Formats: sequence, structure tokens, C-alpha cells
Amino acid sequence: MSGLHRMHSHMIAAALLAAVALPAVSRAEEPPAFSGLQAFAHLEAISGLGPRTSGSPAMVKQRALLAAHFRAAGGAVHGQAFQIRDRRTAAPVHMENLIVEWHPDRRDRVLIGAHYDTRPFPDRDPVDPKGVFIGANDGASGVALLMELARAMPSLPGPVGVDFVLFDAEEYVVEKRDPYFLGSTFFARQYAAEQQAGRQQHRYRCGVIVDMVADRDLQIWQEQQSVTWPDTSPIVDAIWAVAAHRNVRQFVPRPKYTVEDDHVPLRMIGKIPTCDIIDFDYPHWHTMQDTPRQCAPESLEAVGGVLLEWLRGLE
Repeated sequence: MSGLHRMHSHMIAAALLAAVALPAVSRAEEPPAFSGLQAFAHLEAISGLGPRTSGSPAMVKQRALLAAHFRAAGGAVHGQAFQIRDRRTAAPVHMENLIVEWHPDRRDRVLIGAHYDTRPFPDRDPVDPKGVFIGANDGASGVALLMELARAMPSLPGPVGVDFVLFDAEEYVVEKRDPYFLGSTFFARQYAAEQQAGRQQHRYRCGVIVDMVADRDLQIWQEQQSVTWPDTSPIVDAIWAVAAHRNVRQFVPRPKYTVEDDHVPLRMIGKIPTCDIIDFDYPHWHTMQDTPRQCAPESLEAVGGVLLEWLRGLE
């Protein structure tokens, strides 16, 4: 073989190697996408623990599972414990919010929250309102979404850090007079006190609550208060704009319900502008039928994909 032929052969071989290697490098550098299937697997695993009422053994198991999961993903995890006395028995009940920090060095931060407790009973069930409440959508869906979202957090670009906050005792409610939102209220008071005292090193730019986001027939209307409050309406506009850009039709760009949820104490007490992403048309709300069979991976992917793109666009 002549020198010219050898050189030509080497050039072809090098080109072939480059053609094989380049896609692999490109794939490795692609940021993680949100997987609805993986989120749904998390939803099934959480639901498999059974009812996860505040202070219950299943809640303790769930908390340990979540702490291990988020630490393995690279998050800094710590609990925020508090205690109440049960209004019926006067027995002390241990409660604990779970906080997961991503990029803790970034002072400007965003809070993404979900409640991880389940209601003690399916009080709206037409057959047995004192039966077993699994809370696959009303409880596990928000948790599952954050578990899957965690994969993308270590590579989140930009100057904004993110905290996941899993709130305990959002609905530790047996009787109508029982208070809601114990976990988010405690969190908001602690945050407000630290801000006032100048002890808080970070500041929440805004917050988003995700609740009941896995319904098979998902319809995310804009929550009325989130649209009306002047400091939260820009958050709603930005998130729904991302949904429109992605052609995610489950996000309906009009307000419908006024929902009392964890976003209320965060904004009113903690002064954190927080909106609520919730499907309040869920027909199995607070019934024994709120199981994984009523949920879908496509719904989790719709919401998770929109939130991830919104987070990646923050400046």
C-alpha cells in the first residue's frame, strides 16, 4: 500500500471513529428528561406503604425511604420536626417536614412543595367513609413527582437554587373543626421568624405547590387565588406559558376553583409568593378509590416536564 493510500485509510478510520463516538458524548451531556413512567413507579411504591397518616408507622417508613432516595440523588436532606396533641386523645403526635436542598450555595431560591401525609379516613366515600384511604393521587402523586424531578436537580443551570419541601399534616383532619396545613404553617412561621431576625441566609423568590397531579383525566385549571394575588399571578403566567410552548393541553389557561392548600400559609405567613398546581376535578377525592389504578404516567410527565422546563429557564 502506498503512503497516500495508507494516509487515506487512516483518515477514513478516524472519521468512522469520530462518527461513532460523537453521539455517545452528546447523549451523555444531554440533561435528564422527566420520565412519567419512573414517577409512576414511585407513586406505586409510596402507595404500597398503605395509609400514611401523620405519626403512623407507614409515615415513618415513607420518610426514611424518601430521605434515602433524595440523598442518593445528591440532595442535602434534613427534617423539620414539630409536635401536636391529638384533639381527640390528647396524645402527642410527632410530625416532621422533610426539606431537600439543591445547590445550597445559591442564595436566591425557589420552593417546590407537596404534602406527603394522607387523610386519616376517606370521608367522602359513599360506601365506607371510615375505610382505608391510600391517597395515590391525593398524597403520593406530588411526592412521586419530586422523586423523579430529583434526577435533574444536580445539573440545574443558572443562579437559582431549589428546595423541595414535603409537608406533613396537610390534612390531619378527622372532624370538621380540625385545622389543615399544620406542616406548611409551621414551616412558614419558622421561615418568617428567621427572615425577621436576619438569621436566614437564603431568600425564596417564589414557590409552587403540586397536589393531585396524576389523575388519568388530568385537567390543571389555574387556581383562583394564585391568579388573583398580584405577586403570584406572574408565576402562574410563566408556568402556563411553558405548558403552551410544550403543547401540554392538560394545563388549562383559565381560573376555575378557589382551593385552600399549602400555598396559602406559605404566602400569607411566610410571605413567599406561592401558586398551586392542582387538579380539583378528581372524582375519587377522599374516597377509597383513590388508588394507582386511577392515576397515569402521562399525567405525571405532563406536570413534571413543564415544571422542569420552567425551573431550567429561571434567571
